[in-house]
Amino acid sequence: LSLFFSPLSPSLSLMYFFSYLHYFLFLLFSFCFPLTTSTLFPSLPLFLLLRSPLSLSPFPRLSISELRTFTTVQLDMSLGCPTASEEGCAPWDRTVQLFVCCELQSELCNYELGRWISPFRRGIGRWLTDVTPLIPLLSSTTGQCNFTMKTDSWAKPWNPSLNLRLEGSTTSEAVQAPTRDRHGQVVAPVSLQPLYKGATFDQNYNTHFHQINFSVPAAVTHVEVVSVITGHGSDQHNCAEFCVTKHVFTVNGENHTRVFTNAGTPFGCAMKTPLGVVPNEHGTWLYGRDGWCDGQQVDPWRIDITDQLNTKGTNSILYQGYFRDGAPDPGKMTPGEITMFSQLVFYAPL
Repeated sequence: LSLFFSPLSPSLSLMYFFSYLHYFLFLLFSFCFPLTTSTLFPSLPLFLLLRSPLSLSPFPRLSISELRTFTTVQLDMSLGCPTASEEGCAPWDRTVQLFVCCELQSELCNYELGRWISPFRRGIGRWLTDVTPLIPLLSSTTGQCNFTMKTDSWAKPWNPSLNLRLEGSTTSEAVQAPTRDRHGQVVAPVSLQPLYKGATFDQNYNTHFHQINFSVPAAVTHVEVVSVITGHGSDQHNCAEFCVTKHVFTVNGENHTRVFTNAGTPFGCAMKTPLGVVPNEHGTWLYGRDGWCDGQQVDPWRIDITDQLNTKGTNSILYQGYFRDGAPDPGKMTPGEITMFSQLVFYAPL
C-alpha cells in the first residue's frame, strides 16, 4: 500500500494507483507474445559492462539478405537493482546506451542501437523498443558482434538484462505490422547512411550541421529518416532537460518537425505510465522532459520521406535544432547537450 499512498493528497494516491495499473497492463500486453529471442546481456552489474564489453562469438553470421527475413526487431530491456531492497538501486536518472559493432572496419561500428533513461531508485523497469530500421547494424560476415552498454561511470550500478526479439511474420497475425512501401509491398531495411550526431546546445549549435547530399540505391522503394534525440543539462532556461526544443529535418526543401512540448510540464512523465514509464519513482520523475522520461525507453522518431525524393538523381537533407523558435541561449551558465543519432534507412521489398 505504501507504493500507492501519498501523504500529500488522496488524489495523488489515486494517480499513483492508476499509474501502477497502467504500467502492469503495459507489461502484460508487451511481453505475452512468444518470439524468437537471443539473450545479449545476462544480469550483471552495469558498471562492470562499462569496462568489459560483451562479445558474442559466434554471433549468428547473418548477411543483409538473411536479416531481411525479420520484419520486426525489438530490444527487450530491464534494469534490476544489485540488492534485494530498492534502497540499493541507483538514486539518479542516467542515460543508458547500447552500442553494437559487427564489422570493425565499417563506419557503423560502435553505433547506437538503443537508448533508455534509468528510473529513480526503482528496480521493476522493463521496456520494449522497436529498432527494426537499424537491422543493417546487425549484419555480420565475421561471426562476431560486440555489444556495449554504457552509462555514467560515477553512477551506482544497475543489473541490466537484454534480449533481442526477432519476428519474421508478414501476416495479419504478426505482433507488429511490418513496414510497407507506397505500393503496399512489405519491405525491410537493406542499408543505412549515418547523418547527424548531437552537440552542445548553445548559440553555435546549428553550425555543427551541414547539408548532406545523397542518392537512392537501386531496388529501394521506401526511405526513412530515423533519429533518437534527447535533451540534457540545465542552463538559464533549464535547457535542455526541462526546456521545449524543436528539431527539423529538411528534405529537398520540405520540413519535418518535432517539438518536445512535454518538457517542463508538471505531470508530463507521470501521464506516460501506459507507455512504459516506471510509476511512483523517487525524485522528480513526474515532470516532463525533453524527448524522454525517467524509467523509460527512448523510441526512435521515424519519418517517411519517400515521396519527397528524386529516385534518379541527387537529394539533400539538413538538420537544425532550436530553443523554442530561436537559437539556444545558455547565457553565462554551462550549456546543455542534445544527444542524437540520426540516419537514412533504405528499404527494399522482401
